[in-house]
Amino acid sequence: MAQPPWQAPPEPSELVRARLPKLLVYNSLTRSKTPFVPRDREGKKIDWYACGPTVYDDSHLGHARNYVSNDIIRRILSDYFKFDVNFVMNITDVDDKIILAARQQHLLSLWLEQHAAVDRDVLDTTHAAYKAYLEKTLPMIPAVTPPESLPAGIEQIYGHVLAGKSIKNDGSPPGDDEAKIKMHLKTVSQAGEALVLTEPTIEEFSLKASGVLLPHIDALQKHTITGKDYDIFTKLTKKYEDRFFHDMKSLNVQYPDTLTRVTEYGPQIVNYVKQIQDNGFAYEHEGSVYYDTHAWESTGGVYARLAPWNRNDKELQQDGEGSLSTKNTGFKRSGADFAVWKASKAGEPSWKSPWGEGRPGWHIECSAMASDVLGKQFDIHSGGIDLAFPHHDNELAQSEAYWSKSGKDSQQWVNYFLHMGHLSITGSKMSKSLKNFITIRDAIGNGSWTPRGLRIVFLLGAWRDGLEVTREVVKAGRAWEDKVDNFFIKIRDVQARQHPAPGINGATNGVHKLDIQEVAISGPMAKELELTKKQFHEAMCDSFDTPTGLRVISDLITLYNTQKAVDIPEAVALELGKWVTEIVVMFGLDAEYKSGQLGWSGLDIPIEAKPFVIPLAQLRDRVREAAKAGAVNVSDLSTLEDKDTTYDSNQPYANAYADFQRKLHQLQAQNAAAKEYLAASDHVRDKVLWDLSIYLEDRDAEHLPALIRPLSQSLREERSTRDAAALTKAAAKEKARQDAEAADKKKAELGKIDPLRMFRTLEYSAWDAEGLPTHDAEGMEVAKSRSKKLRKDWERQKKAHESWKIESGVVGEIPAGKGAS
Repeated sequence: MAQPPWQAPPEPSELVRARLPKLLVYNSLTRSKTPFVPRDREGKKIDWYACGPTVYDDSHLGHARNYVSNDIIRRILSDYFKFDVNFVMNITDVDDKIILAARQQHLLSLWLEQHAAVDRDVLDTTHAAYKAYLEKTLPMIPAVTPPESLPAGIEQIYGHVLAGKSIKNDGSPPGDDEAKIKMHLKTVSQAGEALVLTEPTIEEFSLKASGVLLPHIDALQKHTITGKDYDIFTKLTKKYEDRFFHDMKSLNVQYPDTLTRVTEYGPQIVNYVKQIQDNGFAYEHEGSVYYDTHAWESTGGVYARLAPWNRNDKELQQDGEGSLSTKNTGFKRSGADFAVWKASKAGEPSWKSPWGEGRPGWHIECSAMASDVLGKQFDIHSGGIDLAFPHHDNELAQSEAYWSKSGKDSQQWVNYFLHMGHLSITGSKMSKSLKNFITIRDAIGNGSWTPRGLRIVFLLGAWRDGLEVTREVVKAGRAWEDKVDNFFIKIRDVQARQHPAPGINGATNGVHKLDIQEVAISGPMAKELELTKKQFHEAMCDSFDTPTGLRVISDLITLYNTQKAVDIPEAVALELGKWVTEIVVMFGLDAEYKSGQLGWSGLDIPIEAKPFVIPLAQLRDRVREAAKAGAVNVSDLSTLEDKDTTYDSNQPYANAYADFQRKLHQLQAQNAAAKEYLAASDHVRDKVLWDLSIYLEDRDAEHLPALIRPLSQSLREERSTRDAAALTKAAAKEKARQDAEAADKKKAELGKIDPLRMFRTLEYSAWDAEGLPTHDAEGMEVAKSRSKKLRKDWERQKKAHESWKIESGVVGEIPAGKGAS
């Protein structure tokens, strides 16, 4: 059946149309960019439903890509375009994966409580679990393979997969199938390691063997769980819901305006399914209720509007159906029909319904919750691209069927579907089920990423495109962040010089409220700012084109950096800084931003350092200036008598200031040359303050005082690279010296050999008067060609021997025509 035309929202009034931005949004319903028009008659309010997490494990960087991208678009709509966004998100706290994970963990913990040590029962059960796991997930490896022989068997059968090749080993790139194989290999390998441990504790053993024990114990004991044992499942989901929102807060993702949970919508979901059935678009079979795609399409409705090419994809359908996919499906009226209500089986939670004890189908919860909160129609529905089919296609079909009595009166349930691209590692998407993920808390906790750095990388990629994390991507993100860092530090310096605030010895403390006076902002740089604002606006109107948005900001900063600071009016520089600040805050790049602040957070040195580092830097500037002029007088130096050094956190900075003053007094007492003062100034910059994670950036060419800034990762890496290059160069120089010394030594040793005796070896049997061989060991005369070569070697050695005699003081020459007997 042909795809129905997208039903554009009603045309707004002329007044509203004039107020709306000319925003185009890539809409999965049309697979094109379509004009964005809210349903709200005033053109101000946007209703948005986002598919939230399935909470049974920690969120990973793939989830971060989805939810941070949602957050970026939400901020653009609300903070840039000034829409009133009503953001609704669900928590899926009951589905096949959650039920399985919660039940498995619960049953395994009960089983382990019964075993204080690794006894015979533990070993027998684990051997059985190991065998069952091999049979189910890795059938190419014989299930009878002993644990000690497993590594060799894995290498023989799957060695090429572990080496990064595809299963077929035909040169095609690896993907999800290979990631799944690696996951199973890791699980069974750890179990094999457990089974060959010598006298392990039960904790050590279970840590390695749990991967195979979880499904095995579950298969044996899941019947012991009743449908009303809700606590078993909610214990897991509450834990991971809390951890999810903690992760989101760490990434500066805004909390939803409304949060819904599946377990809190049991009666509404039952009523929702009943209404679909009453409308004639669902049927019951053995306690489960299935959506009738044929009945829906016979009335003019369309199924699989988002991804019609996947309509008959059995693998995707089975993934959506979960445990029901293993049943005989011959009863289905159409192969595309899917469960909206599932009869609960042993070990599954259940709720009362007209069809018996059961639980919601995977897709129905979003339809029921979004319809309950947002009604018959709303503006935006979002989620990861993997949800387009079957999840969102099923949502669309069942929701429109719910609101329609006949199918012919159906209305478009959602106007704009936004699907976020995957984050992948070496060609395979991150997935909980594949266990090939890096959790958000690990990535942030171990320093691999910062929340700002991660968000910048996502901004550098189009929200709907896949993003593979490569070294180049990380490098590009860091370069952009460093560029903006440097820009903000310079702009804050301009602000400090325009509005100096008193500090220690009259120093400025670097913290000021943005206060640009009413002045005419004009000139070339001001015009570039206005052009950049226009380009940025066009990028945001082009389906939230953040890569272009970041590029035009970078271009503006590049232009600013190429101008002499004295050529740019301070008011214009501050206006640039104010606008860039507004944009990076709008993008969510500063969770600690304070109103009126110029630049993002993280630009200041520690507050306890300022009373000492600021005057130190000012003193150093004066010393360097005087040293370059050829005369340094430090007799009027300030002292530390009025400095508070009672806190441990202050002491390192106080010491740095005091040590620098003492060094200057020593140099003056020694009547040191100007270069010694410069060397001391370099030392305090390159060693003392560097070790305190503070960097002084000298600006001699601009005739400005040194910038005081925290030490960034890029500066550390730059120095590390420079130091490594210097070490390499020094090592190469030392090697060359040693090689030359060894060559000279070898030459000297060779020079000791008298050419009259150099060929007196068993290789020859007769020699002439000069010691040159005439016959070989067998008495054969040495060939003329051979004699010529031997003569050259003899003459070279004669010269070396004569040089050695002269250098070592040996008197005498080799007599011509005489040989040794």
